[in-house]
Amino acid sequence: MSLPPNSRRCQPVTFAPAQPDDFEALLALRIEAMRESLERAGRFDPVRARERFRSGYEALHTRHIEVDGRRVGFVVVKPDADGLLLDHLYIHPHAQGQGIGAAVLAQVFEAADARALPVRVGALRGSRSNDFYVRHGFQRVEQAEFDNYYVRPRRQP
Repeated sequence: MSLPPNSRRCQPVTFAPAQPDDFEALLALRIEAMRESLERAGRFDPVRARERFRSGYEALHTRHIEVDGRRVGFVVVKPDADGLLLDHLYIHPHAQGQGIGAAVLAQVFEAADARALPVRVGALRGSRSNDFYVRHGFQRVEQAEFDNYYVRPRRQP
């Protein structure tokens, strides 16, 4: 999978399971990663961010993203209907643009492809993440008031 022209290749990406008591650290990272997009949309609200993340937080499906032994983000992939839901993928702003997100998606796709499952994801309208998902093969299937919804079709193993 090729990286965007301005990105640098990162060190190998590894994952560590999240624990129930990781909630606060994950929430802080999510807020930091989303702040710019939410402010631009006039929707930044730390209280709402906490409530939304708390309502769906399951350590079982959450993995810390690590590069060179440092935690730089997290990913949440959940079973969803007939496929997988990429519920969250956040990279700390200081670690963005280094190919980390692409490396994470490659591993998510590998797991989905091994089982011939589609992958679904939602992204805040106006966020740069929309372009990221389209570059990596997602197709927009729905547009709501604040979010776009995408699917990467199932691929045979």
